Amino acid sequence: MTDTLSDFASQFPRERRPACQLYLVSPLNVTGAFPDRLRRALGAAPVAAFQFRIKGVDQHEAARLAEPLQRICADADVAFIVNDSASLAKRIGADGVHLGQGDDDPRAAREILGREAQIGVTCHDSRHLAMEAGEAGADYVAFGAFYPTTTKPTDYHPDPSILGWWTTLFATPCVAIGGITPANAAPLIEAGADFIAVANAVWEGDEAAAVQAFAAVLAK
Repeated sequence: MTDTLSDFASQFPRERRPACQLYLVSPLNVTGAFPDRLRRALGAAPVAAFQFRIKGVDQHEAARLAEPLQRICADADVAFIVNDSASLAKRIGADGVHLGQGDDDPRAAREILGREAQIGVTCHDSRHLAMEAGEAGADYVAFGAFYPTTTKPTDYHPDPSILGWWTTLFATPCVAIGGITPANAAPLIEAGADFIAVANAVWEGDEAAAVQAFAAVLAK
């Protein structure tokens, strides 16, 4: 099982944490040529994790759609994270699950998925929710949306300083999400994000070129 996320941060000051990495989030439509697009994206530059995020299908169909994508991620040594559903993550043997505030508690997800699973929690703009998630055993916390996004509706727009606050005090990694592009990612990286999560900026155009553009920003 890929351990990229849970082992990423260490008990050291911010300046000694590993460099920020890229976390891809799928579009809602992963049919047709999407497996080839994913393979191309993962082959363009380093990617730490891929989140499988689809809506409006039953678990059987979700598992069918996930299978080729999960295999592509395994071949590329990229963590495969299921959005929202610990039961689906368990069913397909995913590396972990990403939970929204309306989903299972991280402790319940841990019971379902086991000690080695990667469990992430959406914390919006809330320091309190992030600390609660950390206390509940989350392997990472996600803050956002930092920029306008069409991926999903949100009323939360944290200041980038929340990333630096978190990484100064806690070893658990943090993910910045929401409207991130190669043009606006730098302030979030500089503020302290351990990962930047991106969707539309990759899948709405040439996925390989977009991943390479993010890699260039991350390398600065």
